[in-house]
Amino acid sequence: MKATPAGAFAVTRHLRRLGDSASILGLPRPDEDAVRRAVDVVVRDWTAGGGEFGRVRVTYTAGTAPLGSDRGEAEPTLVVAAASSPRWAPTTSVVTVPWTRNERSAVAGAKTTSYAENVVALRAAHEQGASEAVLANTRGELCEGTGSNVFVVVGGRVLTPPVDSGCLAGITRELALEWFDAVEEVLPLSILQEADEVFLTSSTRDVHPVVRADSRHWPSAGPVASRLQEAFRDQATRTIDP
Repeated sequence: MKATPAGAFAVTRHLRRLGDSASILGLPRPDEDAVRRAVDVVVRDWTAGGGEFGRVRVTYTAGTAPLGSDRGEAEPTLVVAAASSPRWAPTTSVVTVPWTRNERSAVAGAKTTSYAENVVALRAAHEQGASEAVLANTRGELCEGTGSNVFVVVGGRVLTPPVDSGCLAGITRELALEWFDAVEEVLPLSILQEADEVFLTSSTRDVHPVVRADSRHWPSAGPVASRLQEAFRDQATRTIDP
């Protein structure tokens, strides 16, 4: 979650997704009120220490267990942490990578701590001067970034892959769909080379216009992405928990 002195942004939606992810993994849904209280305390302490912009991470696990994949009988554990982050530049660059998301995975749609694949993909992006790696799914369709959702603008329409593409149902993505009349549509990975505009969404990026996708360059942020970037910022200032 994005953290500011005003609190954790969209905490109710994040906690709902936490519960949904726990259910996919066979864990009991966490006590949302208890998690919310923990988030409030952590953000308050982080702010008191000078925090101005950052992220809150809520980690919920099955607790201690034997070595291997079997669940133990211990109670689940909850860890909440906050850390400051640099603000993103106004625009960004992405590259596609050869690895894929498995839309048929047993944990598709769950937000988990299994980040090894993202680490490798993001490192490849950084080596090419980009801030994000974009992945296709096993069908060759546009899926998502390592820590972001991808939107494109085609003929004035704002489009993003559906969740059955294997992408994570990001909270900022969810808000963009509600606030901006964006549409879910199956898209080929090649759309990044054909779309009028491309932008990313994530908890700390909000709406982040893309000015380079692989070898394709735009001279500046597109008009639709720029408008949505400003509109999202305005909407988000009205309530900390939309």
